[in-house]
Amino acid sequence: ACAASVSPPSAGKESTPATTEVVVFNWWSTESERLGFAELESAMELKHPNVKVVNDSIEGGGNSGHGLLQTRFAAGEPPDSFLVHAGKEAQDYVAAKQVSDISAFYEESGLAGVFPKDLVGILFENQKFYCVPVSVHRGNVLWASALVLKDAGVKWKEFANLAEFIAALDQVKAAAPGVIPLAIGSAGTQVHLLETVLIAQLGADGYRGLFDGTTDWKGEGVTKALRVFATLMTYTNADRDNLDWEGAAELIVEKKAAFYIMGDWVPALTEANKWTLGKDYYWSAVPGTAGIFDLVVDSFALAAGAKHPDGAKAWLDVISSKDAQLALNKANGAIPARIDIDLEDFSQYQQAAAKSFAKDKLVGSIQHGVAATVKQNDETNAATEKFTASAMAEADLQKFQDALAAAFAVEIPPTP
Repeated sequence: ACAASVSPPSAGKESTPATTEVVVFNWWSTESERLGFAELESAMELKHPNVKVVNDSIEGGGNSGHGLLQTRFAAGEPPDSFLVHAGKEAQDYVAAKQVSDISAFYEESGLAGVFPKDLVGILFENQKFYCVPVSVHRGNVLWASALVLKDAGVKWKEFANLAEFIAALDQVKAAAPGVIPLAIGSAGTQVHLLETVLIAQLGADGYRGLFDGTTDWKGEGVTKALRVFATLMTYTNADRDNLDWEGAAELIVEKKAAFYIMGDWVPALTEANKWTLGKDYYWSAVPGTAGIFDLVVDSFALAAGAKHPDGAKAWLDVISSKDAQLALNKANGAIPARIDIDLEDFSQYQQAAAKSFAKDKLVGSIQHGVAATVKQNDETNAATEKFTASAMAEADLQKFQDALAAAFAVEIPPTP
């Protein structure tokens, strides 16, 4: 249930004859993200010139954004639209009645038919739609500096599993003592690494089971994954807690680190530094996760009680369009949520990601809100940060595993 139902603007016509605005809250603050948002602004200017887009952007990513957004809701000053990850994260806002039902918009525009079936299942909550996906990112990607590997005498290949990858980290450590084998940042990037290790260790079905109760968070499979995660953390940089994802990625660009596990927003940074894929850097699925796509879905919802409903409707009309999604994702390095867009002019990586999205097993990201609520994500970040700051001994690992199990405990309804 929600506060209001939003009807769509008339297709192909200006729906806002009077000048208005739409305040759009987001945490797109990196260069590629800003360029992507600028494309949406341009698309709005073309289709709805009487609507001014107010880019209410903040630094600090989604973890900071959720807290600030709740402050604004509590003060009765919500934006008109806000960035949200489709999945469990969006469901939090539905449960809090902070978003508007946009099912009428989906129905009249036929929007559900242009998204993959599995994605529609993630979007659909309470038999209603509450957000429009604009970008699909892949989380389980390994990035590598070609020059660092060459200097360390490590031959690039798509490692079959994490054991092979750890052997390569050992090679880097031995051959290049001044180089960081595996770049990492603060808690959010560490959870990102953790989820990919869980996927590699448990497989797609076992990983999915963590969120519906069919895989035991206290089971041996998770224990093994956490041991591998602890091992990987021993190859990372000492200043990790002072870096965000971009700061960690810059260690690759600056040739200070060999490898980095992060989502496919990384190429925007490497390309901005004039790096060429296959020459300056490499990528592959995280070892052990080939054939799996760790899903991250950027979407926009309309806030319940939005002050500019006409502008908000026009915003929905634009961001769901083929032209806007094409321009946005060419700029930000993702792939469109729509499946009816020609990707011929997209990068080599993006075309590979699109093929993977179409055929591989989809799993949901913990760190990026598909598989975890905001509360679960906060608890996972806190538990991970505490663990990686410890000696990471077996006793610490047990406490870590217990904390994760508590965060994702599945509530079983009482028997009637």
